[in-house]
Amino acid sequence: MPENLMRNKTEVDTSKSPNVKLKPIFMGECKWTNGFWAEKTRLCEESMIPYMGSLLTGEIGHALNNFKIITGDFDGKFDGEYWHDADFFKWMEAACYMYGLNSDQKLLQEMDEIIAIIAKAQEDDGYLHAYIQIHGIEHFSNRKYHEMYNCGHLYTAACIHYRMTGKTNFLDIALKNANLLVSKFGPNPPELRRFGFNQTQIMGLVELYRTVGNEDYLKLAEQFINNRGQSEMVHDSTTVGYPIGDMVQERVPLREETEAAGHAVLALYYYAGAADVYAETGEKALIDALDRLWENVTQKKMYATGAVGQTHYGASPRRDMIEEGFIDEYMMPNLTAYNETCANICNAMFSQRMLGIHGESKYADIMELVMHNSMMSGISVCGTKYYYANPLRKINDARDYENMNTESPDREPYLFCFCCPPNLVRTVAKSSLWAYNRSDNGISVNLYGGNTLETALLDGTELKLTQSTEYPWEGLVKITIDACKEDAFDIMLRIPEWSKENTLKINGAPLDITLVPGEFATITRQWKAGDVIELDMPMHIKLIEGHERIEEVRNQVAVKRGPIVYCVESPDLPESASITDVYLPSKSKLSVQKQPSFLGGVNTIEGEILLRKDRGTGMYRDVSQPEFESISTQFVPYFAWSNRGEAEMSVFLPVIWQQ
Repeated sequence: MPENLMRNKTEVDTSKSPNVKLKPIFMGECKWTNGFWAEKTRLCEESMIPYMGSLLTGEIGHALNNFKIITGDFDGKFDGEYWHDADFFKWMEAACYMYGLNSDQKLLQEMDEIIAIIAKAQEDDGYLHAYIQIHGIEHFSNRKYHEMYNCGHLYTAACIHYRMTGKTNFLDIALKNANLLVSKFGPNPPELRRFGFNQTQIMGLVELYRTVGNEDYLKLAEQFINNRGQSEMVHDSTTVGYPIGDMVQERVPLREETEAAGHAVLALYYYAGAADVYAETGEKALIDALDRLWENVTQKKMYATGAVGQTHYGASPRRDMIEEGFIDEYMMPNLTAYNETCANICNAMFSQRMLGIHGESKYADIMELVMHNSMMSGISVCGTKYYYANPLRKINDARDYENMNTESPDREPYLFCFCCPPNLVRTVAKSSLWAYNRSDNGISVNLYGGNTLETALLDGTELKLTQSTEYPWEGLVKITIDACKEDAFDIMLRIPEWSKENTLKINGAPLDITLVPGEFATITRQWKAGDVIELDMPMHIKLIEGHERIEEVRNQVAVKRGPIVYCVESPDLPESASITDVYLPSKSKLSVQKQPSFLGGVNTIEGEILLRKDRGTGMYRDVSQPEFESISTQFVPYFAWSNRGEAEMSVFLPVIWQQ
């Protein structure tokens, strides 16, 4: 074990990275105090993590039992997907973040007991993979087993465990495994150059490098990037059983790529890992490619909810067979939209890294959009039921769920493919780390929510502030400086892209500064304790439409207020009505209703909709002037749909334009 370990209590530790403009804060420095993220973090602590732990350490999730089978302490059979170890490591990572917040000694003891079992299951050379060890399969013989994916989540979780607890017992396991990868893959034998395809190992290796300083880990991470697009696209012994080409991010060298393609999770984990490598190397060709890909994802292949990965089964733009991934630009189905929860979170993870690298507010806009919509839609408001896919429309009897392996008609208490739930929970647990960054001479405010911040600026001086707001339900944010240095420094306020009529005051006096939506407003001055920043971002109810090339939503609109996208759900319609009967008059008088006891505490939007009454039969039919019935209903936040039983739902609705 190296003597000079880095133990900054953060997630992506770019504290010493030379090519990053915004540096991280550390766990516990920002504490959610009230409002949306405080409530979700409390739910994470009291419900999400304990419930998930009971699944994964018990008979249902079986992840810990899989390791016990290896050690001989459990008599049974492997259960779960090939990558179930990684699901378990993500849950452990979430628990580590929570320990970093609450210092719960019982949780720490539970983690130590689990780590001892994992250490006992690890082979002498460092190898660790429950499915392969239990079934006696040759190590690194076929990439379909997701060995590298498991490794990546092991490395990340172990780094976080060390940073939050100061203990090296989990880190020892990860380093032993990483050294095996360096010896096995470092020489870059031709038969293994296509092996890493679900590239979490890139992020994990970079984080190990940042923790222990071993440059072999950074070099291997970059090698996995360099290997892309260097082999002939034909099946060999390591690829049989899983699609090849764009599906697994191997057809085109990353530095030459122009369009997001293939499995959305594989793509975005890969981009995030490449961003981590760039943060250390500063290679221009790498960041140029990532800039192109970020623009392509967010401007041509992303839903209004921040969700990505348009289809379950389809073809890439280069016509490779794909699953769970990106298809052509502006091809955005609603009913069959896949939008795996993991992919949506990966979209935010990629943007979070780009925010640090470039220091531009637009990346935090994507983080916020995902977090308030297509991420939280993956879990119930009680924190114990899940969705894998996140469509923008659901119609009863329109899909054959019995023949689908991940989509479901209602939320489920357990998903056999359990990658998404722990990904979501670890993101909630670490959300306070994303709220702020440290700049060269100040702080950036990335996410709004009631919190306190006690940190040190990069020059070592103290900064304390308190943020008071009802965001995301109201747009007024007050930031009080509680303690700071005497010299001038910057406070960078994110002006969300959706906010158009903003005002900014310091100690009650308007500030003469241009507030540009989608950019940071930087205030440089000599601050003093007691100074109050007041940013008011009026939240008007808006109707939004899609790009003219998105055929699926032509002549349709969605309702949005602030960062929250809304939908209509069948429990709020007459019993006989279908979601396909709903039309929205363009001049419907929509109003906000605060409902603290509904769906975990939300703001709904109430207004008039029209129900079409004269539907005919047949695939095509003659049409005359339609007949409508006007009713009042409510729109609920998209993230909170399907919490009242199996339901129909739609984000986009056909609009009747009124003069």
